[in-house]
Amino acid sequence: MKKTIAMAALAVAVSFGAVSCKKKVSDADLQTQATTVVTSNPNASVEVKEGVAHLSGTFADQASKDAMIAQLKAIKGVKEVMDMSKVEVAPAPVETKSAVDPAVQKKVQDAVKDFPTVKVEFINDELTLTGNVSQEQAKKIKQSVDALKVGKVKFNYTVK
Repeated sequence: MKKTIAMAALAVAVSFGAVSCKKKVSDADLQTQATTVVTSNPNASVEVKEGVAHLSGTFADQASKDAMIAQLKAIKGVKEVMDMSKVEVAPAPVETKSAVDPAVQKKVQDAVKDFPTVKVEFINDELTLTGNVSQEQAKKIKQSVDALKVGKVKFNYTVK
């Protein structure tokens, strides 16, 4: 009987020793692993404190945010993920439409076609000419464009 009690006590002591020897993952190691996961999104960051990952930053959509949280939770040693990030959809590019009649735009393009260094833009009812031209070319361009009676015109080209 004494032998059985001694063996049981030894087994309990060994099991406590095995449990207490279990290696705890440090926050520094968790931070390294979490940072590696988060690098796929340059607008996000993570900080690990006491085994809790704090995710912050912005994501393009909810799916990518959820995927990042799942990857962080999958790291062995991370107890919890605190989500402080946002989903911010990038604004659609602003499309500038010209109110200038397409036929007039074509006439202006034709008027300056012999001057390849001149660029023509129509922005908000205004014609802008840019590029490099000689003084003689500048006079010809001005006369041609003025004859078309386009409206507002900016001659922003450089005269050499």
